[in-house]
Amino acid sequence: MTYIQQGTPEFRKASFGLFIGAWVTFTILYCIQPLLPAFSQHFQVSPAVSSLSLSVTTAALAIGMLFMASLSHRYGPKRLMTFSLLASAILVLISAWVRDFASLLVVRALQGIALAGLPSIAMGYLGEEVDPKSLGYAMGLYIAGNTVGGMSGRIITGMISDWLSWRWALGFLGALGVVLGVVFWWILPVARNFQPRRVNEPVRQRFRRALGVYAGHLRDTGLLCLFGIAFLLMGGQVALYNYIGYQLMAPPYRLSQTAVGWLFVVYTVGTFSSAWMGRVADRHGRRLTLWIGTSTMALGALITLPMGLVWKVLGLAVFTFGFFASHSIASGWVGWRAAGNKAEASSLYLLFYYMGSSVGGFCGGLFWSAFAWRGVIAMILGFTVLAMGLQMRLSRLTRTVTAASSRGGTV
Repeated sequence: MTYIQQGTPEFRKASFGLFIGAWVTFTILYCIQPLLPAFSQHFQVSPAVSSLSLSVTTAALAIGMLFMASLSHRYGPKRLMTFSLLASAILVLISAWVRDFASLLVVRALQGIALAGLPSIAMGYLGEEVDPKSLGYAMGLYIAGNTVGGMSGRIITGMISDWLSWRWALGFLGALGVVLGVVFWWILPVARNFQPRRVNEPVRQRFRRALGVYAGHLRDTGLLCLFGIAFLLMGGQVALYNYIGYQLMAPPYRLSQTAVGWLFVVYTVGTFSSAWMGRVADRHGRRLTLWIGTSTMALGALITLPMGLVWKVLGLAVFTFGFFASHSIASGWVGWRAAGNKAEASSLYLLFYYMGSSVGGFCGGLFWSAFAWRGVIAMILGFTVLAMGLQMRLSRLTRTVTAASSRGGTV
C-alpha cells in the first residue's frame, strides 16, 4: 500500500478537504440547535418536541451510515462523500421554506440520510490512506473540522435569525454548502488504496455480506465498549447544548438569539483539544487520554450548575474540551481495534454515536421539563459514569491484548 505521508502536499490536501467536508456536514447537522427555542415559539411545540428537529436527523444519519459504507465499495469514497455534501446542502435550502413542523421533520430526516455519506466513510478513508504513524494527528484534524462546523453553523444561524429570520439563516447555509461541496470534490485526493468489492454481486448477497461484517464487529467486546462510550458521551453533549439556550434566553439571563449563538464559540476549545489530545494519545496511550477526556466532561457539566453566566460559559468550555478529546481518541481507537473492514467498524461507531445524540437530545428535554437545568446535568453525569464503566472494561481488554502480544500469543 502507498500511504499519504505527513508533510506532503497530498497530506495537506486530504486534511484540508476532509476538514471542509466535516465543516459542511456538522454545520448542516447542528445549525438548528440554537433555533430550538425559535421553533418552539414559531410552531407552538414543547422543548422536547422541538428537539426532534435534531434527533430525527441524527437518527436517520446513524441508520443511513450502515448502508453508505457498503455503497462506498461500489462507487468509491470520494464520489459518495461529494454526493453527500451536495445533496444535504440542497435539502437545507428546501428546509428553509417549509410551512409546518411535520414537514420540517421530514426534510430534516432526509438530510440525515444524505449527510450519512461523509462521516461513515471519512474515518475509513483516513485509516486506509494515511500513514498509521500520523493517523492520530490526521484524525484530530478531521474532528477539528467537526468542531469548527458545529460552532460556526450555530453562530451563523443565531445571528441571521436575529437579524432576519430562521428561514434566511438556513437558506444562507444551504447555498454556502453547495459551494463548499464543489471545493471538496476539487481538492480531495482520490483514494489510492481503495479496492472495489464485488460490484456485480446481487443486492441480497451484498446485503447479507454487509450484515455478516457488522455482526463480526459486534462480537468484539472491545468495539462494543467503544460504541457504548460513543453513545453515552454524545448523548450528554447534545443534551447540554440543546437546553442551555432555553435556560439562557429565560430570566434572569434573557440573552438574545445572537448572544446564545455566540456561546458556541467555545467549540474552538474542542478544535484545539481534538488535535492536541490526538497527539498526546499517539505518545502516551489511548487509555489514559480517554480517562482524562471523560473526567473533564463530568467536571464541565458540574461547573454549569451555579447561576452566574460566567460559570455557564466556563462549564461549556471545559465540557467541550473533554468531549472532543474523548471523541477523537475513541474514534481513532475503533480503526486500530478493527482487524479489517474498517469503514464498517467506523459506521457502527457513528451509528451508536448519533443514536446517542437522538436519545440524549430527546430525553434531556424530558429532564428539562421535569427538573429544569439540574435534571439535565444529572442525566449527563449518569451518562459519563456509565461511560467510565465501559472504559474500565476496555482497559482490561487492552491490557490482556498487550500482554498476549508481548508473549507472541494470538488475540
